[in-house]
Amino acid sequence: MDNGDIESGEEEFHGQRGRKYRPVEAHDRAVLEMSSLDPGSSSSSSSIPPIRHPSLKKVKVGSQTGTEKDGNSPTRIEVNGPQRESKLEFFGFDSLVNILGLKSMMGEQIQAPSSPRDGENVSMTQGLPKTNEVKSGTLMGVFIPCLQNILGIIYYIRFSWIVGMAGIGESLVLVAFCGLCTFLTSISLSAIATNGAMKGGGPYYLIGRALGPEVGVSIGLCFFLGNAVAGALYVLGAVETFLNAVPAAGIFRETVTKVNGTTVEPIQSPSSHDLQVYGIIVTILLCFIVFGGVKMINRVAPAFLIPVLFSVLCIFLGVFLAGKNDPTEGVTGLSLESFKENWSSDYQMTNSAGIPDPLGKVYWNFNALVGLFFPAVTGIMAGSNRSASLKDTQRSIPIGTLAATLTTTALYLVSVLLFGALATREKLLTDRLLTATVAWPFPAIIYVGIILSTLGAALQSLTGAPRLLAAIANDDILPILNYFKVADGSEPYFATLFTAFLCIGCVIIGNLDLITPTVTMFFLLCYAGVNLSCFLLDLLDAPSWRPRWRFHHWSLSLLGASLCVVIMFLISWSFTIVSLALASLIYYYVCLRGKAGDWGDGFKSAYFQLALRSLRSLGASQVHPKNWYPIPLIFCRPWGKLPENVPCHPKLADFANCMKKKGRGMSIFVSILDGDYHERVEDGKAACKQLATYIDYKRCEGVAEIVVAPTMSEGFRGIVQTMGLGNLKPNIVVMRYPEIWRRENLTEIPATFVGIINDCIDANKAVVIVKGLDEWPNEFQRQYGTIDLYWIVRDGGLMLLLSQLLLTKESFESCKIQVFCIAEEDSDAEGLKADVKKFLYDLRMQAEVIVITIKSWDTQVEGAQQDESMEAFTAAQGRIASYLSEMKATAESRGTTLMADGKPVSVNEQQVEKFLNTTLKLNSTILRYSRMAAVVLVSLPPPPVNHPAYFYMEYLDLLVENVPRLLIVRGYRRDVVTLFT
Repeated sequence: MDNGDIESGEEEFHGQRGRKYRPVEAHDRAVLEMSSLDPGSSSSSSSIPPIRHPSLKKVKVGSQTGTEKDGNSPTRIEVNGPQRESKLEFFGFDSLVNILGLKSMMGEQIQAPSSPRDGENVSMTQGLPKTNEVKSGTLMGVFIPCLQNILGIIYYIRFSWIVGMAGIGESLVLVAFCGLCTFLTSISLSAIATNGAMKGGGPYYLIGRALGPEVGVSIGLCFFLGNAVAGALYVLGAVETFLNAVPAAGIFRETVTKVNGTTVEPIQSPSSHDLQVYGIIVTILLCFIVFGGVKMINRVAPAFLIPVLFSVLCIFLGVFLAGKNDPTEGVTGLSLESFKENWSSDYQMTNSAGIPDPLGKVYWNFNALVGLFFPAVTGIMAGSNRSASLKDTQRSIPIGTLAATLTTTALYLVSVLLFGALATREKLLTDRLLTATVAWPFPAIIYVGIILSTLGAALQSLTGAPRLLAAIANDDILPILNYFKVADGSEPYFATLFTAFLCIGCVIIGNLDLITPTVTMFFLLCYAGVNLSCFLLDLLDAPSWRPRWRFHHWSLSLLGASLCVVIMFLISWSFTIVSLALASLIYYYVCLRGKAGDWGDGFKSAYFQLALRSLRSLGASQVHPKNWYPIPLIFCRPWGKLPENVPCHPKLADFANCMKKKGRGMSIFVSILDGDYHERVEDGKAACKQLATYIDYKRCEGVAEIVVAPTMSEGFRGIVQTMGLGNLKPNIVVMRYPEIWRRENLTEIPATFVGIINDCIDANKAVVIVKGLDEWPNEFQRQYGTIDLYWIVRDGGLMLLLSQLLLTKESFESCKIQVFCIAEEDSDAEGLKADVKKFLYDLRMQAEVIVITIKSWDTQVEGAQQDESMEAFTAAQGRIASYLSEMKATAESRGTTLMADGKPVSVNEQQVEKFLNTTLKLNSTILRYSRMAAVVLVSLPPPPVNHPAYFYMEYLDLLVENVPRLLIVRGYRRDVVTLFT
C-alpha cells in the first residue's frame, strides 16, 4: 500500500468525520519525545546496530509490488513466512511505534527509519538487539566483588585486637550488630534494584531516583568522599603490613614502649613518616593503573582474589594446627581456658599505635570499636555498582549481595570464637599481625595476601569513586561539577585526578584509627539513605513500585535506617554532626544552585499521598473561617489582544502573589482557547506549557490550565463547575476589568463579562475584579498612603482579609487601612462607627473607620452637576438612551418584546436612572476621599435581573471612572474571618 492508498483508505473509514489518518513518521513529536527519554543516548544513528531477533523477519514499509490497482488491498506484513492481515492499521499505528516506545523506555536509542511518505522503500528488522558485550553472572559479577571489598585490612590486622579488647561475648555482639545493619541494607538495596533498570552511579542512582536529586547528590557526594578516604585506608593498611613484614624497609625508626609492671618493654612499630612516604608512592602507582582504563583494571583485579582466599584458608589451617606446645609465646592453641579468659572485655588505654599503655591518650570502649570494625562489613554496594555489566540485575544483585553479606558475617562470627580460644589476651592486644603469626605453613603467605587484598580494595575504591563523581556530574544537577563530566565510554580522568589528591591528603594523616571513623560515617550515611529510600517507596506503595525481591517490608527498612543512625552516634556524636552538617550543606547548595531533575522521586509521591489523605479527611464539609485560605482562579483570558508569545497579563501574577500570606496558598491560572477541541488540542498543550513557564518566571506558586471550548462563556462555565477537587476547589475568581471594551468597540465583551459574573454568583464563588492592572506595583515598587475599603454590603470579611494580605507584602507594608462605611442619612452614624471599630478590634485589625452619610440613593444630590464625574454621568445617560431607543425600534420592527444579548429584557427607566445616580455618588465619594490611596476596594454590585449587559457595563464604568487602581470585590455568602480563637 503506498501513500495514496493510506490516505484514501482512511478517508473512507472516517466517513463524515472528515479527518485523515497520517502515518507516524520518524520526526513526529511522539517518536522524538519517546526517543529522547534517555539523556545519555547519542543523537547519531549511524553507529546503532539494526534490531534483530532470530524469530522475526524483516518488514517492508513503503510501496509493494503486489498492490492491487484500486488501492484497497490490505497491508501485508511478512512474519514467520506466511502473510497475514495487519490489525494495527485500524488503530492508526504500526509495529514500529511499539518498538520505538519500548526501546526508549529501556533507555536504548534506535535508528529512526525514513518516513514512508518520502516514497522510500525502507527495510526494518524487529526484535531485540544482539550485543557482543560479555555480561557477568551472579558469582563473578556480584558475589566475588562484594566478598573482595568486604574482606579487607580490618580483618587481617585489627580483628584479633578487637577480640582481645572487647572479649568474645561483646565481639559477637559487635559483629552481629554491624552485620544486621548491612544485612537489612542489602535487603533494601535488593528491593530497589529489582524495581527497574539501573544505570551508572550505584547507590547514588538509587537514592537520587527514589528521594530526589537534592538528597541523591548530597548523599552521593558524601559516599564519594567515603570511597576516596577508604582508598587511603586500604593503602595505609597495605603499607603498614609491608613494614611489619620487612622492618628493614623502614626509612624512619620509631620505637614504642609497653609498661609491664616494673619493666619497660620496647615494641617496634612502623613510623608514621614511613606510612606517609610509602603510602603516597603506592597511591600514585595505583592511579597510573586506574588511568590505564577499565580493561587494565579488569585484568589486574582478579589477580587479587586468589591470594585473599588462600590467605584466609591458611589462617584457619594455622588456627587448627596450633597446639599447646606452639613455640610462639602467647599462642595456646584452641584452648577452653583461653576461651573463658577472653570471654569478658578488657577495655584500656592505648597509645596512637594501638598498643596498651596506661599513659596512652586513647581509651577504647564498645562505641569506639564499632567505628573501628564497621569498615570491615562495608562493600555491599560493589555488585550494584556493576549493574551495567550484569546479565540479570534483578536476580544477581539480591542473591550475590546477600550471599556475600551472610558469608562474611558468618566468617567473622567463627573467627571471633577461634581467635578468642587461640591465644592469651596479652597476645591478642600486642600482636597486631596475629593472623600472620599463626598462619600455616609460614607467615609470608599472609603478608602477601594482606598486601594484595588491601591493594585490590584500594584499586577498587580509586576506580569506583571517580566514576561515582562522574555519574553525579553527568546528571547535570550541579554546574560546579561540569569539569568532571565524561562522554559515554570515556575514562573520568579529571575525577580520577581529584580522587587521587583526596586520597593522598588522607594518606598524609597516616593514622589508620583516625581515618576509619570518617569512612564509617560516610558509608553509614549512604546505607541510611538506601534504607530510607526503600522505606518511603514501600510505605507509599505506588503502582510503579513492584520489586521482584519480595523478602522486604517497610519495617525492616525503617529498622535498618535506625540502626545506621544509632551506629553513627555510637561511634562519635561529633563525627555524626559533622557528616550530617556536610550533607545538609550540600543539600542546601543543590536546592539553591542545582538544576531540577524530574526523576519521579519518592518525596513527590509522599506529597501526593499526603494530599489525597488530607483531601479525604477534609471531605466536602464547609471550611471553618479560621482555616480558610484564598485559592484564586486567575482568569488569564484578556479582554482584547496581548502581544505574541505573552500568555497572560504581566501583572496578574504580581496581584496573585498579593493574595497569599508568606507564600502559602495555590493559584490556578486558567485561559480559554476558542475552537474545536480535537483541532486545537495541540495548541492548548503548547499554550499550557507557555503559561506554566510564565508562572515560574514570575515566581508565583500556581498551576496552569488551558481549556479549549467553542466560546469563552461555555469554557468558563465548564471551568467554574469542574475545576478543583473537594474543598480544594478555587474559591475566588480573579480577572481584569475590561477597560478597553468601549475604546476598541468590542461589543461582545459586556454580555461575556456579565455572564461570567453571574456564573460566579451561581457557583458561589467570590469575585475580585482588578481595574488599573497596568499600574499594579511589583515586589520592588514600594507604595505609600492608604488602602481604602468602601464597605457597602456584607461580604463575609473578604475585603478586610484582602487588605490584610496586601499589608504582608513589601510593596504595601508602609500603607495604612481606612474603612469607609456608607450609611443612609437617617442612620445612627456614631453607633455604626463604634460597632465597626469593635468588630475590627476583635479581628486584630488596625484600621481607621470613617462613616459617610448620604441621602437616599434614589435621589440626585444637589450640586452634583459640579462634580468632575458629571461629564461621565451625562455621557453614560446618552449612550444608554441611544441603546434603549435602538432596542425599542428593533422590537417594533420585528413585532417582539425588547431583546438584548439574545434574551428578552425588561427595562425600568426610572430604575436605570437610580442606578446611574447611585454609582455617580459613590464614584464622587471615592474621588473625594481616596484620590491619593494606594489601592481602593469597593463592593461589586450584582448585575440587575433582566437588564441588558450593556447597561451594567455603563454602571461599572461610571463607578470606576478616574480611579487609577481599584479592586471590585464580591463575597460568596461565607465568612472568611472569625472573631474567635
